[in-house]
Amino acid sequence: MADSDYRMKLLLIGDSGVGKSCLLLRFCDDSFATSFITTIGIDFKVRTIDVDGKKVRLQIWDTAGQERFRTITTAYYRGAMGILLVYDITDSSSFQNVRNWIGSITEYAAENVNVVLVGNKADMEDSKRQVTKDQGQALADEYKIKFFEASAKTKFNVEEVFESIARDIKTRLEETSSKIELPPAKFIVVDPQAPIRKRDNYQNCCG
Repeated sequence: MADSDYRMKLLLIGDSGVGKSCLLLRFCDDSFATSFITTIGIDFKVRTIDVDGKKVRLQIWDTAGQERFRTITTAYYRGAMGILLVYDITDSSSFQNVRNWIGSITEYAAENVNVVLVGNKADMEDSKRQVTKDQGQALADEYKIKFFEASAKTKFNVEEVFESIARDIKTRLEETSSKIELPPAKFIVVDPQAPIRKRDNYQNCCG
């Protein structure tokens, strides 16, 4: 791990068309495509960032949102340290499906995985918005997870989303490692003058 202090696997999940791939492209390549090919199965990118003076290497997996790929992508929940659950603020159905996605997280991901809810396409005009910021925040509060609105197009909050979940994972790892302590060593005091007792059943002790 010479190139980084931490390595973290992140997963982007959510309905098809909410902008998962665009968020990934913006964060890793700082680019945006107005037309994007739907992710088929799974894809990933890597970026190393600085978090509180530590180099954190993020391996970010982008999953397909379509139902027919669901059985493929569920395998990638295992080993994920953080999950970004994305919906489209201009598509109420993608927001309603957040509960289903959280069900998948509960079923397939590690119990202590860090999750953040992301309302993408925050650059869209209010007339196209179908999910308010308060609704997003309320749902995140219900599940006790962090919430951001972001825009892959304008870059709004994109860096903040990834840095926030990386920082939370780093904190969790540090807290976990500090709790793992070796038990105190036990020292047996032997009296050199004490006679050595022979076991009658010595021949059976190793049999």
